[in-house]
This record gives sequence, structure tokens and C-alpha cells, in this order.
Amino acid sequence: MDQIRFTRDPELNRPVLVCAFEGWNDAADAATGALSFLRSRWQAEPFAHLDPETFYDFQVRRPRVTLIDGITRKVTWPSGDFFSAAVAGSDRDAVLFLGIEPNFRWKSFVNQFAELARKFSVELVVTLGALLADVPHTRDVRVVGTAVQPALIERLGLMRSRYEGPTGIVGVLHDAMANTGVDSVSLWASVPHYVGIGPNPKATAALVKRLGDLVGSQPDTAELEAAGKAWEAKVSEIVAANPEIAGYVSQLESAYDQMVASGEERGMPTGMPTGEGLAEELERFLRDQGGEGGQEKSRGPA
Repeated sequence: MDQIRFTRDPELNRPVLVCAFEGWNDAADAATGALSFLRSRWQAEPFAHLDPETFYDFQVRRPRVTLIDGITRKVTWPSGDFFSAAVAGSDRDAVLFLGIEPNFRWKSFVNQFAELARKFSVELVVTLGALLADVPHTRDVRVVGTAVQPALIERLGLMRSRYEGPTGIVGVLHDAMANTGVDSVSLWASVPHYVGIGPNPKATAALVKRLGDLVGSQPDTAELEAAGKAWEAKVSEIVAANPEIAGYVSQLESAYDQMVASGEERGMPTGMPTGEGLAEELERFLRDQGGEGGQEKSRGPA
């Protein structure tokens, strides 16, 4: 872990490592928003950060200059930070990583995570992502969870990842964890492509809740849910003012409702679209956008 700078060495019990990366993996800031929310709710404390010099192109991710007391100039470099927290209501702790998809040396980058996982005996790695999709803003946010380990898929009710094609840092990270012998899960929230810019609290809340299912502890998301209702009302107001967009959203709502009904006919819980359909949509999206790791954020994940 020569590129990780530790400020302290936390004691962790059966930790889960949760990661979110800014950029193409993070449509509507849903993934990084979910991790930031958990960091606050779990009162996570920083304990380490990645040395940015090795992994980032500073012409792409430029450092920022700020003034302290209007006099002293401070340069803040792009980086990634690790936080530790006790998960309330659970018998395990959490390590949270919030950062940016690296520009360079991906193998070295994910090896830092693999070594950290070994150091702290991490039992599960979860990556959070969000993609822009043909879904309406007025319905529940769909979250698909994928993994490759059969036992993990069965135990946690996940879908098997069948994706083949170009990949991003998330795919490389999961491969590194598989080689390390650590179970890993990828969670993806679908957000409406016609409102893909700016925070989407509904998608953030959906990711937080799905992660809560995995770790056996549900944070209080009342604040997020209230923000989600306000966001939905505002978007609906804007949509209603444009008949063409309103008609398009109505078509999306009908397609969504038909999929839900189809899932119920196969004995699925009310309001839950088929997991197989969501996984196929995710894989189709990744192929259309050039893989799990494209550089554009305009249409989604990685």
C-alpha cells in the first residue's frame, strides 16, 4: 500500500468496503451522493487517502486554489479518501472510499485496494454506480445488484454479471478482489436520462437502501426521501409545461408499469421490476456507451 497515506490505523470488525467514484460511474451524482450520505449517517472518520500524483492527470482533474481567511492560498489536489465507521445495528464495521476514477496506472490503483482489503480482513466489497436510462422520474428507482460468485448471488438475491466488453475502474476493481479471494457486489441505480444532470435524491436513497439490505442495517433515509419528493414535484412541474416531453414521460411510465406487472405475474413482489430485465438493460447500456469505463458522464456508469 505504498500509495496510501495513513493518518491512523483503525480497528475494524468484519468490515465491508464500499466504494463510489466520481465521473462516468456517477450519473446524477447518485453514487457519490449515497456514499457521502452514509459517511454522515455513520459518522465515518477519515483514516487514509490515496497519493494523487501517481494516478491522476492534473490537466484533466485540476487542483483547486482557495483562500484561507482571505489571505493564505491553499492548493487542494484531486484524490480519494478512506473513512472508517461502525455500522449502527450491525455486527460489522465499514470502510468507505470516495474518490475519482483514476487516469493512470489502473493495476497499481486497484492493488492498493486489494492490499487494504487483506490488511483489514475485508469480507465484502460493494461498488455503487448510477446510469442514465429510459425510466420515468415518477416511479420507484430501480437498482440492480450483480456479482459473479454463485453462493453470493444466491445468498444476497443478486444477478449474475454476464457483461463482456470494455471495462472501467469498477470492473478492474472487482477482478482484483476476485483474485484476492474477497467477495464483491456491484449496485447500479437507473436514473432518468432527461434529468441526468444534478443531484437525484431518489436514486441516492435507492442505493442507500439496497446497500442497507446487504450490510443488514438500514440508515434513516427520511431526509433523502423528503428531498426526493420535492425533486420529483419540481421535475413534474417542468415536464408538465412541455406537452412533447410530458407525452414522452407518459410513454416511459406505461412501459415501466407493464414491466412491473409482468414481474408480478411471475410471482415477484409488488413494485419490483424483473432483475433479469434490469441486468440486461445495464449490459446493453454498457455496450452502447463503449463499455463499463467510458470517459463521458452524459449517459452513465462504469
